[in-house]
Amino acid sequence: MHAKGFSMTRWSLVVAAADSRHPGHEEALAELCSAYWYPVYAFVRLRGFDTDSAQDLTQGFFAQLLEKRTLKAADEERGRFRSFVLAALKFYLSHERERAGAQKRGGGRTPIAIDGDTAEGKYRVEPVDRHTPETLFERRWAMLLLERALANLREELRESARPERSLRLAEYLTGDSSAPGYKQIAEELGMSESAVKVSVHRLRGRFREILRDEVAQTVSDPGMVDDELSHLFAALERK
Repeated sequence: MHAKGFSMTRWSLVVAAADSRHPGHEEALAELCSAYWYPVYAFVRLRGFDTDSAQDLTQGFFAQLLEKRTLKAADEERGRFRSFVLAALKFYLSHERERAGAQKRGGGRTPIAIDGDTAEGKYRVEPVDRHTPETLFERRWAMLLLERALANLREELRESARPERSLRLAEYLTGDSSAPGYKQIAEELGMSESAVKVSVHRLRGRFREILRDEVAQTVSDPGMVDDELSHLFAALERK
């Protein structure tokens, strides 16, 4: 569901629902949780929990978040969904450590779908030796935003007038060093080199628009988007 489906962004809708009733807030929160579960899983793993425990705790955390909607537990962090989730997760884990043998995977509930193999496959290639749980959480959050924005752009391009050409040019948005030069791709697509450059430039502009919209869904105030983008790009560049 895109932003236009709500009169407010997903997170601002959820935040408003902490004090008053708004139709759609439960769906908005569930969608946000479903989209951004992997940074939570990675954080839990890096805190020393094994694969099964991390899956249990991730499910349990989101079950609690969705059922109790503990939005006031991290009131000062509510401007950004990312910050709220991290603060709430730390609080949750501190209590779960005291309750060894607590109910599994949210007590049998599965509030969000977690692909254990995919999660562990991603985690095993994380540069964990260079990142604290907090920095890994932010890095994965940023990468997920980029992945979601790129997926949305590709979906849009599949419905364009020339989907195959557009999707081929979209390969230049990923920074893939193996991508051919503009001259080669121009010959392959029957375009001039200048036309390829203009098309890629337009795609980058559209990608930035989609990325801003994706980020906007995770902050409660549109004025926070630029700051959040800067923070997340910094997280990607952090060594």
